[in-house]
Amino acid sequence: MSGANHGGGLVLGIESSCDETAAAVVRGGREILSSIVDSQVAEHAQFGGVVPEIAGRSHLRSILPVIDRALSGARVELDDIDAIAVTSRPGLIGSLLVGLSTAKALAFTRGLPLVGVDHIEAHVYAATMECAQDPYPCAALVVSGGHTALYRATSPLDIERVSSTLDDAAGEAFDKVAHLLGLEYPGGPSVARLAAQGDPRRYEFPRYRARLGPGETIGAFSFSGLKTAVLYHLRGQNGQAPTPPPEQILDRADVAACFQEAVVDSLVEPTLRAARELDVATLLVVGGVACNRRLRERMHAAASSAGLACHFPSPSYCTDNAAMIAGLGWHLWRAGRVADLELDASPR
Repeated sequence: MSGANHGGGLVLGIESSCDETAAAVVRGGREILSSIVDSQVAEHAQFGGVVPEIAGRSHLRSILPVIDRALSGARVELDDIDAIAVTSRPGLIGSLLVGLSTAKALAFTRGLPLVGVDHIEAHVYAATMECAQDPYPCAALVVSGGHTALYRATSPLDIERVSSTLDDAAGEAFDKVAHLLGLEYPGGPSVARLAAQGDPRRYEFPRYRARLGPGETIGAFSFSGLKTAVLYHLRGQNGQAPTPPPEQILDRADVAACFQEAVVDSLVEPTLRAARELDVATLLVVGGVACNRRLRERMHAAASSAGLACHFPSPSYCTDNAAMIAGLGWHLWRAGRVADLELDASPR
């Protein structure tokens, strides 16, 4: 099958920034022909979090089979591909290098353009791939295990960070509270499942409220205090005391529900305020925590009340994937923003 038969151009996307090895083929920046994700959750679960060395070795084993599956799923061959897009930042450096080295080798041997993609900007773009109308300009909340930040985007290629977290990311707080409650990794889905059985009004955990400095209109996020409040609730006033075993935490579901509600409050209110300050009509919410059902309910309701359009990607495109890399990569390629073989990975 010839690449000329695919209007708009075919981009092979490669993603390996953390603990998912992913590849996808996207046409014209929006049409997803295939999207393959090989998750490492089972490998890291026994450690309660991602182990960088294990992640890198897993990527090495998986990267070529995953690319083959993506090409096969799209019913194309490498000869049909017009450009290769790869995550070059941010992420675990060892993991990034696996994907980047593979992309460089394919680009060099096939004579294809190479495009380096910012993982966070690709998350923002992921929400636009399913929008029926142009969402720009918009505000975008990126909320995941490693990132919690607000951006203003005026096009796929013009995105500016306007706020971030002072300490923990929201997803990281979910993982740590899940560990305190004796729940399995990853913490977000585990806490959400338990929270569905609890009373979200039983306890009043703290919500961080940013203190704005002179001239500031958009505050930062913070989840460290909330995480600490849950710890003291479980251990008593001696923070060094051992956490009770799960079977002794009689209010476990209520703690999970109240914690989740506090996280959602801490995300919804600042995001809506920022959207007003940025004078945008559309709000995007992306990243792994965007899968959380309570966050989706509350953010949609708050945005509707404020007269804003609100878009979440489908759950499979909230978490790390290569379709978003290929999609944004298409725009970068068409704009001439290609890289040479000296492109390096950056953890930040």
